[in-house]
Amino acid sequence: MKLPAVFLLLLAIAVSTLPAQTYFPPRGQWAERQPESQGLHAAALQAAIDFAQANEYSGSHDLRVAINEGFSHEPYHEIVGPTRRRGGSAGMVVKNGYVVAKWGDTRRVDMTFSVTKSYLSTVAGLAVMDELIPRVQNPVKELVWDGTFDGVHNGKITWEHLLNQSSDWSGRLFDQPDWGDRPARDGSLDEWRYRELHEPGTFYKYNDVRVNLLAYSLLQVWRQPLPQVLKERIMNPIGASSTWRWYGYDTSWVNMDGAKVQSVSGGGHSGGGLFINTEDHARFGLLFLHDGVWNGDRIISSEWIKSARTPSPANDHYGYLWWLNRGEARWDEFSAEVYYAVGFGGNYIIIDPTNDLVVVLRWLDHGKIGEFMAKLASALN
Repeated sequence: MKLPAVFLLLLAIAVSTLPAQTYFPPRGQWAERQPESQGLHAAALQAAIDFAQANEYSGSHDLRVAINEGFSHEPYHEIVGPTRRRGGSAGMVVKNGYVVAKWGDTRRVDMTFSVTKSYLSTVAGLAVMDELIPRVQNPVKELVWDGTFDGVHNGKITWEHLLNQSSDWSGRLFDQPDWGDRPARDGSLDEWRYRELHEPGTFYKYNDVRVNLLAYSLLQVWRQPLPQVLKERIMNPIGASSTWRWYGYDTSWVNMDGAKVQSVSGGGHSGGGLFINTEDHARFGLLFLHDGVWNGDRIISSEWIKSARTPSPANDHYGYLWWLNRGEARWDEFSAEVYYAVGFGGNYIIIDPTNDLVVVLRWLDHGKIGEFMAKLASALN
């Protein structure tokens, strides 16, 4: 029986308007597509890649040297965790789940510095999902009662304050004083030590000691190494490789239920942090792009991701250890829906829900990120 032409036309229109099936890369594989097939301008995209490769981070490939030079103004700074010699410029652009561009060695495991913080935030989100932490607005001292949060000031600090870096926690952790991290360059030791403390929640200060304090506090709650939590709950489900590692310091081993466990760091400021390849970063970004769902399975709650992306009272372009595309440093070509992780040396995971886009950059000159994003926007338009 021959179908009427009008019926065939209507059927073709209906099929063409069905939403495309969401693609999630299987473990060890990742489908690639030509940029034009995903709505990108190939020449403009290549211009953005050429720009990234021409503007590689200029610091030493020996990251011990780069770290010491980058933080030379800090009193008593020393490297107490592992480091690794870095690779060269690398990156990936993922559109609609497919790889539309990649350059450099995307399977090389490199330090990623403060991009680690966004992974740490995710481990905190899992603790909230599991009700190990009843509410992020609760004081941390309710669950971490070992003296770390003793005192009038520290006793007010909540999980949310640690997550958005507004705690102004005062003390020493793993032989590192809080005031020794990124102090004012024109201050003296006494000014740093005896500074005025700000009410928790009112003052933003980027500070690795306090981020490491969040990792230590989460260890007390999970009562198992945080890399195990990340592996079992996030990295295995999204098909990440087995090559990534998450380290702490030589000084950050603690007694956990009679076992010696390392409290990991939230960056590589003093060594340690997450060592990971570009493709695993991209999988992590794709999970967030899809609101915490991977191939039909809910991995992270939508509520947590919404909270993590909410501007903080003390810094309107910072959420729960994620940066938001807002404020003076925003990329005007992109919407406020964009959020990203960033680390020393020009390491980025950029998530753009509006354009169904994930971008991972390794070793881009940090001062060039705005120009790169403008060139990438040209490829989208």
